[in-house]
Amino acid sequence: QVQLVESGGGLVQAGGSLRLSCAASERTFSSYRMGWFRQAPGKEREFVAAIRWITGGTDYLDSVKGRFTISRDVAKNTVYLQMNSLKPEDTAVYYCAVQGSYSETYTYKEAGAYDSWGQGTQVTVSS
Repeated sequence: QVQLVESGGGLVQAGGSLRLSCAASERTFSSYRMGWFRQAPGKEREFVAAIRWITGGTDYLDSVKGRFTISRDVAKNTVYLQMNSLKPEDTAVYYCAVQGSYSETYTYKEAGAYDSWGQGTQVTVSS
């Protein structure tokens, strides 16, 4: 199972930026898709962004489009989430996850489609 380690969270003022990183343990990283999810207190975990590992195709939660960018570095087995123009409502624990293969049960915007998860990193945006 792929081990994932997130970093880059922190406290930032509204309008600021953060870049999250998610490093995978395996040298040969042939996963199908990587995703970022977030979970705020008292709320369900929600999809934020995803990237196809081979093609680089991306998709985003509507509320973060134009502000967040997901990218990957194949050589480093790492996926990033650049977050700009942060808002207080972006405050949450952010998790990266790997989808090893296509799921017929879940869409890639659902947590059930993913096989491994990182420990999470806290992002707090003050107003």
